[in-house]
Amino acid sequence: MKIYTGTGDRGKTSLFSGERISKNDSRIEAYGVVDELNAIIGAIAASIPEGQGSDAIAGQLIQIQKDLFRVGALLATTADSTSMAHLHPMQEEDGRWLEKQVDMLQASLPELTSFILPGGHISASWAHVARTVCRRAERRIVTLLEVSAQDDDQAKNLLTYINRLSDYLFVLARYCNHLAGVDDQIWLS
Repeated sequence: MKIYTGTGDRGKTSLFSGERISKNDSRIEAYGVVDELNAIIGAIAASIPEGQGSDAIAGQLIQIQKDLFRVGALLATTADSTSMAHLHPMQEEDGRWLEKQVDMLQASLPELTSFILPGGHISASWAHVARTVCRRAERRIVTLLEVSAQDDDQAKNLLTYINRLSDYLFVLARYCNHLAGVDDQIWLS
């Protein structure tokens, strides 16, 4: 099977639901940033320091990557399409699962009393990059939902998940530094 098809050579691509749209459409931009985020999550997983809790983090990151594929598929499908019936929508419990992971990671970290600078161990640095890309994905998704006038439980659950994911990535960055024995760098103005 060839990886290239040539169907996008003129700046158009197909959605999961079949429509052909411009590659600069807000829908493509939204799920493209989610794809970028997913790749960065893979970089985090590859750079996690060995130690207590690293296996649990690896499992969390795999689950998040699977969830991001769901998010991407949902964004690549128009809400009124029959293809939507083949997809597993984001649920409230997806966001709650992330909250639980944040709470578990945060329980082993010192209390945060100041702003911190992104960086430290390479895995923490990747987590900070992922956090900023996650925020960009959130902005692109909000734009898409406004353009498409989609304001339903599915849209709410998807946005909640992405918002919680950025929180998770921030705490994960701190946890990665903790695993590696690297202190967070405090920002002093």
